[in-house]
Amino acid sequence: MVQAALRSGAASRRCVFETFARRLPDGRRYGVVAGTGRLLDAIERFRFGDAEIAALRAGKVVDDETLDFLAGYRFEGDIWGYAEGDAYFPGSPVLVVESDFAHGVVLETLMLSILNHDSAVASAASRMTGAAGNRPCIEMGSRRTHEEAAVGAARAAYIAGFGTSSNLEAGRRWGVPTSGTAAHAFTLLHDDEREAFAAQVEVLGVGTTLLVDTYDVERAVEIAIEVAGTELGAVRLDSGDLLVQAREVRDQLDSLGARSTRIVVTSDLDEFAIAGLAAGPVDAYGVGTQLVTGSGAPTAGMVYKLVARSDDSGEMVGVAKASKDKTSVGGRKYALRRRNARGIAEAEIIGIGEPPDDDGDDRPLLVEYVRGGDVVGSEHAELATARDRHEASVAELPRSAHQLSRGEPAIPTTYL
Repeated sequence: MVQAALRSGAASRRCVFETFARRLPDGRRYGVVAGTGRLLDAIERFRFGDAEIAALRAGKVVDDETLDFLAGYRFEGDIWGYAEGDAYFPGSPVLVVESDFAHGVVLETLMLSILNHDSAVASAASRMTGAAGNRPCIEMGSRRTHEEAAVGAARAAYIAGFGTSSNLEAGRRWGVPTSGTAAHAFTLLHDDEREAFAAQVEVLGVGTTLLVDTYDVERAVEIAIEVAGTELGAVRLDSGDLLVQAREVRDQLDSLGARSTRIVVTSDLDEFAIAGLAAGPVDAYGVGTQLVTGSGAPTAGMVYKLVARSDDSGEMVGVAKASKDKTSVGGRKYALRRRNARGIAEAEIIGIGEPPDDDGDDRPLLVEYVRGGDVVGSEHAELATARDRHEASVAELPRSAHQLSRGEPAIPTTYL
């Protein structure tokens, strides 16, 4: 596309690209924007180095004119978008890119790969933390996804309310709080559970979490308290009927005097399993596979479309795709969330070509991220800020948004 546009002269046309989702994953009530902070870092570093140019030349992918363009590539346009952690709905202009065609179109795969992955994880995580209520969730999915995706997933999950992650690289790179537990291999390494538990407690202290379902749960809990005492931090259950086991273990711990010892449950949990455990004496949830794969929706389904371009006179005109089931709405978008007098969201209002009018209770949604190629709005994608924003954004949604049953988006999207 870039080569052809350079040849025709259209590459320099001023354009507006937009990232949005035509629909939410089937049955979901809202989505959560995540990955923006990672994306801003990626855009700042996005270059075609000597090795990339050499490979393109060797493969005869593009001509010399295009190679020269790519060798000097640096994004110099403007980017607006939803603040990271905010909720989004079908048609929400999650990211708006203004630049010439060539510079904007090259970013498509970079943007979509990050936003689709991280938003899918954050959207699933939001449902899980909502189902968990005040009980903390631990991200434990690194073994179920690509090594780099695992770092992004840990960050996205933290934005959507997870308390900690087992991924230490996410802690180093992004400041995500980290925690973890021992695996069954550690117990099996030793001659018996008493030896394994004693070794762990000696090194990590009585506040550690002991895994008690390698052999016999009841006997393991008894040994754990004998080794660590009644101040043992927690025990973890990773198999079987978790609700029944949690109740039995809670009764046993209480009878042994370990009333403050917490119960952590793991084992292929999703938001529905977490909700099902709400009636049990569970203190924390460790979630892996279902979280990092979006709990059935591994992509947010976002697309990156050209919605406006300059005509021969230099005026911006809206353009839109009209193919069946994949229509788009042309024109540069502006967005606000319409709220009632109680601060509850009622609609996503999208203005085309100009910002919609605020009726007094509305919240503008687009923030400036990049101006003339320079990142100017990184504070809108900082981890702690995004986490707080997610909490506030989800709190302003109507009650129906928090239902796990299948349903329509919590609020409608209206174009003006």
